Amino acid sequence: PLSAMSDPGSSRAVRGASLLILLQVGSRALTFTANQILLRFMTASLLGVSAQLEVYYLSVLFFARESLRVAIQRQGNESKNDADLPDSSGSKGEKNTDGIVTTSTTAATTQAAVNISYLAIMLGAAVALVLGILYISSVSGSDISSTPRFILSVYLYAVAAMVELLSEPAFVVMQIRLQFGVRATAEAIATFLRCFVTLGSAVWASRNGLQFGVLPFALGQATYGLALLAVYAWYGLGLAQREKFSLLPVRLVDSQKAQSRSEDYVMSYFYRPTLQLASSMMAQSLVKHVLTQGDTLLVSVLSTAEAQGVYALANNYGGLVARLLLQPIEESSRSYFSRLLSLTSGDAKDKQTEKTAVRRASADLQSLLKVYVLMGLVVISIGPTAAPLLLALVAGPKWAGSGAGTCLSAFAWYVPLLAVNGVAEAFVASVTSEAQVHKQSAWMGAFSLVFAAAGYIFLQVLDMGAVGLVIANCINMLCRITWCALFITQYFRKQGVPFELDRMLPGPLAVLAGVVTSQAVRRAVAAAAEDPLGPRQIVIQLAKIAAVTVPFLAAV
Repeated sequence: PLSAMSDPGSSRAVRGASLLILLQVGSRALTFTANQILLRFMTASLLGVSAQLEVYYLSVLFFARESLRVAIQRQGNESKNDADLPDSSGSKGEKNTDGIVTTSTTAATTQAAVNISYLAIMLGAAVALVLGILYISSVSGSDISSTPRFILSVYLYAVAAMVELLSEPAFVVMQIRLQFGVRATAEAIATFLRCFVTLGSAVWASRNGLQFGVLPFALGQATYGLALLAVYAWYGLGLAQREKFSLLPVRLVDSQKAQSRSEDYVMSYFYRPTLQLASSMMAQSLVKHVLTQGDTLLVSVLSTAEAQGVYALANNYGGLVARLLLQPIEESSRSYFSRLLSLTSGDAKDKQTEKTAVRRASADLQSLLKVYVLMGLVVISIGPTAAPLLLALVAGPKWAGSGAGTCLSAFAWYVPLLAVNGVAEAFVASVTSEAQVHKQSAWMGAFSLVFAAAGYIFLQVLDMGAVGLVIANCINMLCRITWCALFITQYFRKQGVPFELDRMLPGPLAVLAGVVTSQAVRRAVAAAAEDPLGPRQIVIQLAKIAAVTVPFLAAV
């Protein structure tokens, strides 16, 4: 755990991170098991199409809600230290006869978040339509005809995205109230039902001789959205009834202060500072999503459907650690640092308290990044050798011989960079001003051009396939980490608090241990690498790797 996290909000953030990690482990284990069975029913080209549909679905969600979520989280934290929202008397919220909220700060903040969240639903409808048309028009007629139920699957993914966005008002309430248990319950139920429907429909179609194509994935995703909506609505409506706010849009301006406070709100519903911050972050969200999903976009343009399927498989396995551990930590870190440093964004009277908060943030961020760097050293020491063996064990010889093993080995170098960048950008998102957001967006735009150029060179010129795409991703991630490091160092320098980058680097002994371990692992499995291995032989080789790794972990 991070040091000195003794206040209730910080402790709840840490507990929330732990809960989300456990949720991710359980849900991903279930999804992983279902996917292993699904691989027996799929070809590489169908897997490639399913990856494209997932990018479409994630793009709709990302463009509709990402910048709004960050802005709402900042609003929820900063409103504790200002008087922009109505009365801070602490009483529960009430609505007058005109339906105008005349509430305490807590209830008003919650209602403001609910109101803003409805913009995500409206944005989602427009984005789903535009991206859906663009996606269908970009697919060749031969690919559409060779993929059964393709158009229907696209429609279902669009519906699934919209249904999930309908749960956004309740989600943001749970997020700003740190109700991580509700999120865990919702995602656990939704994940189980998605796996059940996806796997069940695929098996049923296979047994009845039907060609469903990627339709099972679409059915599963639609079920996921419906389950999320049902659980969030259940908990959200109960909380709204108890605390006297509404999950529907409600006018926020106090009737007694409407004249003087009208400039704080847009149309009396949307808190202007939050809306402005979300608007300023929209361009950054666009660039960030292109960088995040740019690998799939590039491989879809420059490769065949079969190659896309191979990359999708390697990407799913390679990103498993990121989805299990890194994403929950990143989200909770953003929440933690936003709360911890909220005092520095207002007119804090207690300068000593403000200084203490900044020192804690510096120490905690350095500690977390130090752990990530050491974990990354372990991954790059044993990952390139162990990854192909693990793939052959879980996916079978058909996929192991497709080039996915080599691609997965390359991911061992990418995942540590992904981890460090995730936490660094989470901190940056917690403290950036509107002007700094614009500056970051410009730099990320430049990095997207670097990534596209690197991808073109490695894919088209050098013809390195999926491995080249992983290298391009590494270059992109290094650029983003460098920018974040410079920003974070400058931020703490302005606050008069030291932030030493060299403290996060591994020591000479750890680096030496990593090099020795890497060579020892390669030699341990080199003798058996010439012939195809069965499951028993693969387990033996993995046991050798584990035996070599234990002393390395002790040294680190």
